[in-house]
Amino acid sequence: MSLKKETYQVEGMSCAVCAQSVESMLSSQVGVKSAHVNFASASVLVEFNEDKITPQEFERLIESIGYKLVIDQSDETFAKLEAKEFKILHKAKQKAVFSILFATPVFVISMFFPNILYSNWIMFLLAIPILSWFGRDFFVIAFKQAKNKSMNMDTLVALSTGTAFLFSTFNTIFPEFLISKGIKPHVYYEAAVIIIALILLGRYLEEKAKSKTSDSIKKLLGLKVKTARVIRNNEELEIAIEDVVSGDILIIRPGEKIPVDGKIIEGSSFVDESMITGEAIPVEKTEYNHVIGATLNTTGSFKMLAEKVGKDTMLSQIIEMVKNAQGSKAPVQKLADKIASIFVPSVILLALVSSLLWYFLGPEPSITYAFVTLVTVLIIACPCALGLATPTALMVGIGKGAENGILIKNAEALETAKEVDIVVVDKTGTITVGKPEVNEIIWLKSDLKRDQVLEDVLAIERKSEHPLATSIVNYLNHLSNNSLNVVKFNSQTGLGVSATIYDNSYLIGNYQLMIENRIDISDEHNYFNQFGDLSQTLVFIAKNKILVALIAISDQIKESSVRAIRNLQRMNLEVHMLTGDNIKTAQEIASKTGINQFKAEVLPKDKLDYITNLQSQGFKVAMVGDGINDSPALSKADIGIAIGQGTDIAIESADITLVKGDLEKIAASLKLSKATVKTIKQNLFWAFIYNVIAIPIAAGILYPVNGFMLNPMIAGGAMAFSSVSVVLNSLRLKQKSI
Repeated sequence: MSLKKETYQVEGMSCAVCAQSVESMLSSQVGVKSAHVNFASASVLVEFNEDKITPQEFERLIESIGYKLVIDQSDETFAKLEAKEFKILHKAKQKAVFSILFATPVFVISMFFPNILYSNWIMFLLAIPILSWFGRDFFVIAFKQAKNKSMNMDTLVALSTGTAFLFSTFNTIFPEFLISKGIKPHVYYEAAVIIIALILLGRYLEEKAKSKTSDSIKKLLGLKVKTARVIRNNEELEIAIEDVVSGDILIIRPGEKIPVDGKIIEGSSFVDESMITGEAIPVEKTEYNHVIGATLNTTGSFKMLAEKVGKDTMLSQIIEMVKNAQGSKAPVQKLADKIASIFVPSVILLALVSSLLWYFLGPEPSITYAFVTLVTVLIIACPCALGLATPTALMVGIGKGAENGILIKNAEALETAKEVDIVVVDKTGTITVGKPEVNEIIWLKSDLKRDQVLEDVLAIERKSEHPLATSIVNYLNHLSNNSLNVVKFNSQTGLGVSATIYDNSYLIGNYQLMIENRIDISDEHNYFNQFGDLSQTLVFIAKNKILVALIAISDQIKESSVRAIRNLQRMNLEVHMLTGDNIKTAQEIASKTGINQFKAEVLPKDKLDYITNLQSQGFKVAMVGDGINDSPALSKADIGIAIGQGTDIAIESADITLVKGDLEKIAASLKLSKATVKTIKQNLFWAFIYNVIAIPIAAGILYPVNGFMLNPMIAGGAMAFSSVSVVLNSLRLKQKSI
């Protein structure tokens, strides 16, 4: 059986119920092993047997239930989808802004100037565009849900606002009907329009967060090289990257990106592979060494043989992994929607039952009491408080995070972070600074003019392009040596450099350089080997054939890293470390920071697999990283946390960004998550309890006891108070300490 995994964009989903419809439709098909819809990214990840079912069949199935599946996942189509997302966001903003502009005067007239001339007609005219245009989607979606024999929050919004508007319109056009029955014809335009305006504002803020979910893919696509320089028929040609085929010979010059994956067949250079491996130091590449597409050639020129092109390159595989990781995230089910799934039909049923009871058993005029009761129940049960419970708490929580240097990309992040069991951190640029620095200089001979030697070393290393030479130059740059004349400078690839200054010959490089030049190192061997065990890179300095000093270079641990890791461990969280660096370096960093579990020499797929394996064991995982190589793992993790000084790709793939790169903010993020979710649950509790108490009163349960009948206007005020209480409770989050 040939199983294939593909991520497709889905257009037209407007709520979690829509996502469930798409997911259940695809999951039920023969040949489909699994289908997971990510409502936040408007995508579905399908694992299927391509011998039994095709993407074209998926497309037809999804269209049959009213949505559109985009099976063409080419870069050009993706760009069009990005443009469409921008239009959707712009339209959502327009609806929110204009609905608020139209609703504000309705609210002011209703609350403060209800008796001005033609007040009802003015409110009627202002309410029409809000219900018929800005808020029409509520009614359209409610109609579609009814056709599919289901209900959601839109159903209750449409019923309550629609009923309030129709009842108010009737009382505006035919006020004498209720007057003749001895009842004052109240209007409730403000309830209808304010509810729609507030919910549209929340929808815009949600859409704004969702619009960012595909930015990481877009930026990854931007890394692709557009053209390549190839040799064909003994001629040098520049062709489009799409025309490069396996077996082509490519010419790569200094400062150019490598177009595709392959191996060097002539020449050598240092290649910056940080975007793939996350390691800051460029890697030396010589003949027969493999190179990766989209990495940066820094110093030399070389010819390479193209081996993997198109979708087979490592960059393309990373793009696909990010897409699949995003699609594999199960849609977060809002607690409000869960309550609404029971609450909505219950309210509608109760409104109808109470209305019928009043019609058949109530006093005269029974039809009037029945209608007023129906409207009162629907108005007082309006989901405004339920609708505001989650977004207001999230807005305050996200704002508090921003004030503390924690940028939260989406609402799901705050809801999920509190469940984290394991925090997985990348090493380079996350635990460490990400730039090689000189730790110390170890002098092996005492009878030296050390300052003079250092000035000579600085003068020589300034002529080298090696990244370790750069760190030495930065360390010694305070010295003055402009007058020194460096002669016989020779850079030996993979070894180091040699040069002469004032008849003093120098060899500066690695251990192999010393051996090849027969430098006596027997006395110092045990000493410098000890430093090697500490995972530091050692640069040997020999003057006039005598080893005189060692320069120890390493990537420094951030001052806050140890405190941050201990803080997380005190919160009963496991901390794991992943790195593309060697095992010695990983052991040393883990030892210094108190990390017990780590894995070294990992590539992007290894990091993704590590996260997936932990999740398969039932753990909730947070991944912390800063490089492009971390982006698949950041997307796959339950919570992705990016370092602010990291790459744009890592930041866009993550759910949370720590602006200053301070790992201590990880704990603050998790505390903020717990506080925010607690506030959401409190809001939902009070909103729900309010309805449990208010709805029976609105239905007239007190009438047989004391003759009390709730006025619809009071019902509208009570509904407004419930919303205010939810907002005030959310604002308490600002005082929380994280």
